[in-house]
Amino acid sequence: MKKYTRRDALKGLIAANTMALPLSSWATTVSGHKLILPNPAKPPSRSVTAITLGAGNRGNVYGNYALEYPDHLDIVGVAEPIDIRRSRYADKHNIKKKNALVTWEHVFDRPKFADAVIISTPDDLHYGPCMKALEMGYDILLEKPIAPTEQECRDILVSAKKNGNIVAVCHVLRYAPYFQQLQKIVSEGLLGEVVSIQHFEPIQHVHMSHSYVRGNWHNSEKTTPIILAKSCHDLDIIKWMLGKKSKKIQAFGSLSWFKSDNAPQGSTSRCTDGCAIEDTCPYSALKIYHLDRTWLHHFDLPEDPSAQGEAIMTYLKESDYGRCVYRMDNDQPDHYTSNILFEDDVTAAFSMEAFTSYHGRRTRIMGSMGDIVGDMSKYTWTDFRTGASETWEQQTDGHGGGDWRIVADWVQAVSQKDPTLLTSTIDASIESHIMGFMAENSRKQGQVVDINLS
Repeated sequence: MKKYTRRDALKGLIAANTMALPLSSWATTVSGHKLILPNPAKPPSRSVTAITLGAGNRGNVYGNYALEYPDHLDIVGVAEPIDIRRSRYADKHNIKKKNALVTWEHVFDRPKFADAVIISTPDDLHYGPCMKALEMGYDILLEKPIAPTEQECRDILVSAKKNGNIVAVCHVLRYAPYFQQLQKIVSEGLLGEVVSIQHFEPIQHVHMSHSYVRGNWHNSEKTTPIILAKSCHDLDIIKWMLGKKSKKIQAFGSLSWFKSDNAPQGSTSRCTDGCAIEDTCPYSALKIYHLDRTWLHHFDLPEDPSAQGEAIMTYLKESDYGRCVYRMDNDQPDHYTSNILFEDDVTAAFSMEAFTSYHGRRTRIMGSMGDIVGDMSKYTWTDFRTGASETWEQQTDGHGGGDWRIVADWVQAVSQKDPTLLTSTIDASIESHIMGFMAENSRKQGQVVDINLS
């Protein structure tokens, strides 16, 4: 292991402290924060053409990179069954009418007409298009999770190796400057030998109700378990920072609150049905979506602001987003804790919690010669040998700048046919998914489970 002096470390941290993080003038996250740009955004050796499968939230986030950097990425096709999403995406990217298709199957009914595909379909529709894209020679940007089952994840890995495709899994936290700084400090031995990690993901209570009670991921059987749908990011980042293989996992968690037993007296099946406690309920759909106008990124609203209120009310009266959070058919745990044993007896404790008023991962890394405490917007590193502390701080955009940085690296990798330019290849990302599946086995079986990576 390369040894760094305190002086070397200080130089690195001073450089990191003064690093500028430019912001897009127009692109924002779902929470309204301006999206952090890649820095620097180096032009690829040639422009990459891509087809987007799924023009929802994540498909637009990754596709918007092409609008900011049209000489890097050119979106030439889209497959999306919802008419308004398909037409808006096609208009935004000037996609030819013949290339604006309804389903992912329609893309592969035709000869290959782009370098790559961006797979941002629902979780349960990752496997089919990914396997077909691999077979036809497309390179792939694959939204996480890789697939809903362990076997499907392993099948994709085998096919990618067989066909030689570049497959980047959207573990975007690996590309966030904050986590890159933590990984660098650990890998360069500045904490001595890492002994343990504590990592915490606060989902935020309204986010939980929106995505995992009312929303697309409310039922684990129809999509994926929450440990994968929400937190394979976190399992991946723990493993990546440590640079060690996982060996055993133990998990606990359940659905404790969002169920019919806890429905308040006077509540109704929908928030629009005259619920007696709607005005004091923190999960009131009328308050969240209609009054505050937040968490609307899954609503296909008209462009005219004056018509949006009526459209929102239609969603609340007809879709799951207007249903009472205590009367849904949801099964995702609202609290989840796992303990992981890595090589060299390094331990990690990871908790995912719904009932917080805040977002933003929290991380504590404990080493023999120092520790780190961070919250994704800043961290403090303390050196036990000198007692000195250094703090690094930056603005964040939810994923800490990782959303477009992964696209930038993926474009470079595809244009040069060089997967080593990527951090989150399918090979590197598979372990976190296996950890997640084993965590679910542990949680349901009530025992410690071995993690079999072979």
